[in-house]
Amino acid sequence: MNGNDNTEEDKFYLHPLTNYTFGTKEPLFEKDTSISARFQRMREEFESIGLRRSVEAVLLVHEHNLPHVLLLQIGASFFKLPGGEVDAQEDEVSALKRLLNDILCRSEHIPVDWQVETLLGQWWRPNFEPPQYPYIPAHVTKPKEHKQLYLVKIPEKALFSVPRNYKLVAAPLFELYDNSSGYGPIISSLPQLLSRMNFKYL
Repeated sequence: MNGNDNTEEDKFYLHPLTNYTFGTKEPLFEKDTSISARFQRMREEFESIGLRRSVEAVLLVHEHNLPHVLLLQIGASFFKLPGGEVDAQEDEVSALKRLLNDILCRSEHIPVDWQVETLLGQWWRPNFEPPQYPYIPAHVTKPKEHKQLYLVKIPEKALFSVPRNYKLVAAPLFELYDNSSGYGPIISSLPQLLSRMNFKYL
């Protein structure tokens, strides 16, 4: 096998965006009303339970044989990956499936069969502040949040119901590359994280 061969594990099959139907449901509001309130809650919880664990899903489709990432858009220019906080007694994979069903399914009675494939990346928040890094800075002994990004396979067909205060958008992978000003450092790192994958378009 030469260095250019892709193993079966590297292959990732993408379904077309047209396979999916998008509806709306009741708004889903954040626990915190502002960024300062978020960090205040994080500060209080850190005292009692320690490090916050969070998970996010990288959901991929294709349009005209170009890979696209499904993102939640809030307002005019804020984008995030679907996910959220892991509860104290949960493992990360179970939490991610729960969160995806909360955010994107019609109701808790009609869950989607999410297949969590692989851990793509890890990010750390050293302080009660916005910056996060794909490593723990050398001087930090007690990071405040550990975020894990997982590649998740979407079923061949699905109906997604998006909370009315969000928009679900499909962003082409090439648009994310080197675009932290538009999407932030985590989302703009996805092209590099996914570069080992051999995409197959169905």
